[in-house]
Amino acid sequence: MPPHGASPSQGHSSSGWEPGPERPTGAPRLGCLWLGLGLMVVLTLPDPKVLWAPARAHPLPAQSYPGRFRGIMPQLQAAFGWWNLTCPVCKGLFTAIDFGLKKEPNVERVGSIATTLCKLLKIAPPKVCQSAVHLFEDDMIEVWTRSVLSPSEACGLLLGSTCGNWDIFSSWNITLTAVPKPPGAPVSRILFLTDLHWDHDYLEGTDPNCVDPLCCRRGSGLPPPSKPGAGYWGEYSKCDLPLRTLESMLSGLGQAGPFDMVYWTGDIPAHDVWQQSRKDQLRALNTITDLVKKFLGPVPVYPAVGNHESTPVNSFPPPFIKGNHSSNWLYEAMAKTWEPWLPAEALQTLRIGGFYALSPRPGLRLISLNMNFCSRENFWLLINSTDPAGQLQWLIQELQAAEDRGDKVHIIGHIPPGHCLKSWSWNYYQIVSRYENTLAGQFFGHTHVDEFEIFYDEETLSRPLSVAFLAPSATTYIGLNPGYRVYQIDGNYSGSSHVVLDHETYILNLTQANAPGATPHWQRLYRARETYGLPDALPAAWHNLVYRMRDDARLFQTFWFLYHKGHPPPEPCGTPCRLTTLCAQLSARADSPALCRHLVPNESLLDVQRLSPRPLFC
Repeated sequence: MPPHGASPSQGHSSSGWEPGPERPTGAPRLGCLWLGLGLMVVLTLPDPKVLWAPARAHPLPAQSYPGRFRGIMPQLQAAFGWWNLTCPVCKGLFTAIDFGLKKEPNVERVGSIATTLCKLLKIAPPKVCQSAVHLFEDDMIEVWTRSVLSPSEACGLLLGSTCGNWDIFSSWNITLTAVPKPPGAPVSRILFLTDLHWDHDYLEGTDPNCVDPLCCRRGSGLPPPSKPGAGYWGEYSKCDLPLRTLESMLSGLGQAGPFDMVYWTGDIPAHDVWQQSRKDQLRALNTITDLVKKFLGPVPVYPAVGNHESTPVNSFPPPFIKGNHSSNWLYEAMAKTWEPWLPAEALQTLRIGGFYALSPRPGLRLISLNMNFCSRENFWLLINSTDPAGQLQWLIQELQAAEDRGDKVHIIGHIPPGHCLKSWSWNYYQIVSRYENTLAGQFFGHTHVDEFEIFYDEETLSRPLSVAFLAPSATTYIGLNPGYRVYQIDGNYSGSSHVVLDHETYILNLTQANAPGATPHWQRLYRARETYGLPDALPAAWHNLVYRMRDDARLFQTFWFLYHKGHPPPEPCGTPCRLTTLCAQLSARADSPALCRHLVPNESLLDVQRLSPRPLFC
């Protein structure tokens, strides 16, 4: 993969602010604002490692909020050397923040300081700092004034456990029904679309290696004379797709069909998150939905909500947040445009929380989850992260009702469960374990690459009982071929298991498509069982594949090639990279290194505690 990413510090100028030799008058108040501001910047701007860097051979695990705060504190202290942040001072400042913001939150003033800090610390280009802070400031102040974060918790987060305790994301548990788990338990084609990321500003010939977080678009400028510009159909870089590529994909589905239904797990808009408006998001929603309807006609489509559908990105307040801050504007628009596909009962819960359930055929229940309520990046969960919207308890009720009827269930969603907040992820894991005989398939996207997550029995963590399939993205972001997935499912007949029998991945080879005089040709990249030599597509087969790849470097390199949709990075994936990648396939439960304990034959080779799943291109 070409090194198209730019360093966060590359080409950014300082704000010019220089601290004086003495603490200025009113420093406690100013320090208070700077500290609150640092929290805003860290929470709202995407992690620079994710936003700026292309995929590497062994990407780092995603950082939680505490990790991000502690990582930026040395930068804050270096930038403001006159400010000696001790525990008592920290608690005093946060007490002042709570009092000041709850008394009279000055959004414009805090936002101005946030912009200055963003530029000073070179977190993003100046224009991105300006736009991003302006976009996020109103919601962030609203969250902070509602948050239950105490001064002790905030300072414990920043300075360590000796100063306080951070428990805003402390463990919590859902309540399973009293009905005991029954003993024992035991072909259609489903088109799967995810992460389309349409960029309405995509422009052929522009610089694919610009300084902004998203390139190949108006405003990216021209490439250096010795470098090629963005391709007509897409580019191997930090770029999204023009509408013509998505039209080509949907119009060229014939060889992969026919389809019985479509699962579509979101992320419709582009990655220009610093400048999006609600109007932009609704234009993307309506434009792409109309495109899907045009080319798929009467085939039923069942969507799920992605993290990029809202603005600010990842901003999904729980349903008890009312008024202009709520997600009502988005859910209502989705209900209106998706109404031809969804029954009234599904539209009702979609309007409330962005999730729904329906029965696409006899014996099968489909549940579409709003995985933004488990997202590490959804800052609204600072208010309350315990089963937001009551979605998991609702899921249990749906699964229990399906079990009582003898139905099987498919779950679709955007963010995979192994990438969620720990307590949400562990509770979901418990639900999957309880209803393993009812749950026939799980389908997610979000990471943009081709992978999976395995669930094990909770008693021994050794018996594979379910698998979540993570399909590759339509978009090229970052450095990938465009692609889509087709699942073969046990068919529509009485007593069907509705389990996945096999899957196929299709891509557009950009090198060939962008050649002079060429036309786009979507082709099957591989078929899972044939390529990997799987006896079936059940959980045990995927479990065994992971351990076969651990011991067979050649088999893993095949996986690595397909993982990146036929365009892997140029850097070799050595042993640490291979083990980290394979661990992610075992880890359907967030922050659970025990799942990888058997993967490393020699623990001195790699610290098992560092093996964890990670989002690559959220």
